[in-house]
Amino acid sequence: MPRKGKQAGASRGRARTAANGRVAWLPTLLKGRPQQRQDLCWQQRQAQPTALWLVIVDASASTRRHQALAQCKGLLAELFDQAYRQRARLALLTASGGAPQWQRHGLKASAALQPWLQALGAGGGTPLIAALEQARRWLQARQNAHPHEPQRCLVFTDGRLQRWGTVQPLPCSTLLVDMELAPIRLGRAKQLATQLQAEYQHLEQFKVKE
Repeated sequence: MPRKGKQAGASRGRARTAANGRVAWLPTLLKGRPQQRQDLCWQQRQAQPTALWLVIVDASASTRRHQALAQCKGLLAELFDQAYRQRARLALLTASGGAPQWQRHGLKASAALQPWLQALGAGGGTPLIAALEQARRWLQARQNAHPHEPQRCLVFTDGRLQRWGTVQPLPCSTLLVDMELAPIRLGRAKQLATQLQAEYQHLEQFKVKE
C-alpha cells in the first residue's frame, strides 16, 4: 500500500513538471531558497524559428500561353495565404525580361502581396538559370546569417528554356512546379527538376483558384 501511494505521488509530480516545463534552478535559487511552488522559476520552451520560403516565378512570355501564369497566380495566392497563417517569411524572385528581379527579401508574408500578385504579368525572355544561381548564392549567405532558419524553395516554370549547362542544386529543400500547359509538351521542367534534385509536381495536380 505505501508503495502505491508513492507511485501516485511521483506520477503527479511528473505531470506537473511536464505541464510547466523544467525548473530553472539558477534563477530560482538566486531569489532565495524556494518555500513553495510559486517560488519556482520555469524554463521557457523555445519557440520554433520562423521559416523562410523562397519563391522563384518564371514570368517569361511563354507563360502567357494557355493561361499558365494565370493558373499559377491562383496557386501563388493560396501559397501566400498559407505563409501568412504560418507566419513564414517570404523571398520572391521573378525571372522575366533580360534579368531576374528580387521582389521581396525575407519579409513576413502579409496582405500587401496580393496587389503585387495581381499586377504580375509575363513578358520577355527567360533568365531562369540566372535566377537560380542568384537564389543559390543568396540562400548560402542567409544560412550563414541565420543558421537555424528552416528554408524551402519553390520554383514555378514551364521549362521552355534554350539549352542550359550544369545547374547546381539549391542548398535547401526544393519543389519545382511545372507550368507547361501546351498540348504538345517539351518536358524540360522535369529535366530541370532532376538537375536541381528537386521534388517535381505539375500545376495540374493542384486545385487552383483562377
